[in-house]
Amino acid sequence: MKHPILITGAAGFIGSNLARYFVKKGIKVNIIIKKTSNLYRLKDIVNKLNIYYGDIGDQKKLKNIIKKIKPKTIFHFATHGAYSDQNDLNKIKNSIIDATFNLINECKKYKFKVFINSGSSSEYGFKDKAMSEKDLLVPNSYYSVFKSSSTLYCQYESIKSNLNITTIRPFHVYGPYERNNRLIPTLIRNMIKKKKIKLVSPNISRDLVYIDDAINFYLLIAKKYNLRGQIFNLASGKKTSIKEIYNLLKKTSNYSLKNQWGSMKNRYWDQTIWYGNTSHVINKLNWKPKVTLKKGLEKTFNWYKKFYYE
Repeated sequence: MKHPILITGAAGFIGSNLARYFVKKGIKVNIIIKKTSNLYRLKDIVNKLNIYYGDIGDQKKLKNIIKKIKPKTIFHFATHGAYSDQNDLNKIKNSIIDATFNLINECKKYKFKVFINSGSSSEYGFKDKAMSEKDLLVPNSYYSVFKSSSTLYCQYESIKSNLNITTIRPFHVYGPYERNNRLIPTLIRNMIKKKKIKLVSPNISRDLVYIDDAINFYLLIAKKYNLRGQIFNLASGKKTSIKEIYNLLKKTSNYSLKNQWGSMKNRYWDQTIWYGNTSHVINKLNWKPKVTLKKGLEKTFNWYKKFYYE
């Protein structure tokens, strides 16, 4: 992995955990964040990061920042629209399409070694089988439309300009610092407080990867210089039901309240089949996640118990 290193979206869940990894290793990385970003995930390490403030959708501002950094390894996480409360269409487009276009075009002036684009499993849309990198994309939201477009742009630009750009499509990554209104933090928070929980259908499924495994996957890709135009699922390859997640957390937390399955309406993204095909990742990279679901949920629960954020 070549220095200088740049992380966009470092105030977010995966980006902040990656930044924390580098800080632990004594490596001072560069991050670009908006002035309005909530830095609660980074507040204890801000003095160990090179921070640049700007919107990467703003080409002029970005040009000056990239000229200062001249990054060789880029981890691109910056996005908007992944959550149901982020529904401003212009912001979604600007943070995904414009930002990715600007970032690649500015960074390539300084001959980067690796550019890792973060896609999304939602690019696939709804499927009745494990989702494969070869599948036809049928996006089911503006967010996934723009993510799909960005992935295709990265792939084309990588091949056309002979640039080492790779896209990673994360499925459900979980662990410390995940957004509080997501499934696992919501369950943990209510179990810690011994509160009743509203639940959707028990057979809704997720493909879960613990954050440490996700970080290791990004680092593995960052050390490869021969993956031009490649796309990889970041997934366990296992379909895990919400009921299974709930029961494991219940046991970990000694939670005894009874809750009603179906007491909350399923959202349109709640599907009984949503998991990744991992054969391409295994064949090409010989990679599998190491942290079991039981262990990952225990680690997450213990972290929230110690560092719980309202």
